[in-house]
Amino acid sequence: MKKMMFSLCALTLAGAAAAQTKWDLPTGYSANSFQTQNVQQFANEVEQLTGGKLKITVHAGGSLYKANEIKRAVQTGQVPAAEFILSGSANENPLFGLDSIPFLATSYPAARRLYEAGKPVQDKLLASQGMKLLFTVPWPGQSLYSVKPVNSPADLAGTKMRAYNPATTRIAQMLKAQPVTIQLAELPQALATGGVQTFLTSSASGVESKLHEQVKYFYPVSAWLPRNATVVNQKAFDALDRPTQDAVLKAAASAEQRGWITSERLDGEFIKELGARGMTIAAPSESVKKELASIGETMTADWLKTAGPEGQAVIDAYRSR
Repeated sequence: MKKMMFSLCALTLAGAAAAQTKWDLPTGYSANSFQTQNVQQFANEVEQLTGGKLKITVHAGGSLYKANEIKRAVQTGQVPAAEFILSGSANENPLFGLDSIPFLATSYPAARRLYEAGKPVQDKLLASQGMKLLFTVPWPGQSLYSVKPVNSPADLAGTKMRAYNPATTRIAQMLKAQPVTIQLAELPQALATGGVQTFLTSSASGVESKLHEQVKYFYPVSAWLPRNATVVNQKAFDALDRPTQDAVLKAAASAEQRGWITSERLDGEFIKELGARGMTIAAPSESVKKELASIGETMTADWLKTAGPEGQAVIDAYRSR
């Protein structure tokens, strides 16, 4: 009798184990990033909503795949789900770079309108690559840091300006600055040696990299608010039963709403912290704002040349909202 009971328990446990689905979800960002913490909360909620039927393990800091390999990994089904920065794939299709067109959407409300205008075409693009978008969350806007005051565009001319992609290189050139390719991790050292004097990055990066120790001026221009996307391989999603799919979508909707609110709140907190640590926080002058807006118009026109009719429709929809 005892042997029979043991066998029944073993079968029950085996059935429960077989019923549980496990997903790996890699991200290139550190475990203490608010983006990763938001994804982890999403994973926790999915497990709770499904009663443990779907367990998602988040692999932070590029520990499972390097950041530039993550999108390909989920696209090819090597992992069921992943998080990556959308604009990192702009070389595949300019529509992925929509949220990083400089000086087009320079606030959270504007970034939200741009996201909503572009979502149908980005959903379609991801679907063509075998992926389903679950949610996206913006980083705080890319703002201007300088070792010296910037009162006019002339103050930026001739400076060594950090560049990390084609857009930032172009911005530096249009401001008559000298673009210098430097990754974020190398920025403090470059500042210490005079290799960089001006750059665009978020308030979050300023705090996390302790840039206030070497840079004294911060101008919240919010050049663009790049978004991270959390996606699932469509086949992996389709393999779930309907209640589990619904739970994933419910947790995703919560994660998106929470992420946007958190990003905006943290932006304000980070800027206050930079000020408290000795940086001068100042609104850009009218001449600087005018110059940056002009750069934005030029670079939007350049983007439209590559994005074609779909891109034009998105920009028109954004500007009509």
